[in-house]
Amino acid sequence: VQLQASGGGLVRAGGSLRLSCAASGRTYRRYAMGWFRRAPGMEREFVAAISWRGGSTTYADSVKGRFTISRDDANTLYLQMNSLKPEDTAVYYCAARQGSIRTITSEYPWWGQGTQVTVSS
Repeated sequence: VQLQASGGGLVRAGGSLRLSCAASGRTYRRYAMGWFRRAPGMEREFVAAISWRGGSTTYADSVKGRFTISRDDANTLYLQMNSLKPEDTAVYYCAARQGSIRTITSEYPWWGQGTQVTVSS
């Protein structure tokens, strides 16, 4: 599967952004999908994940209640980010894996190129 993330940008604290990840490949619907991020000088970390049917989601504690992950039938994954904070500044990546959702970076073999999100205070 090939992934292409978009939707990043510069936003003030308290604002919102919606990231998208376009997936190609006939079996997209059977992949669990996730969003990860890497802040400057930090390791890549888990943000959110969704099952291939969309019925199960999980979030990092730092974004719970502010971010929402979703997917549609048109090969697109989304991350709605509300109440953004300066500490959310990072490059955001979408990822895919076969099987159930996971929160560990190494469990995802397919990755998009990343989109920059910058939150100013």
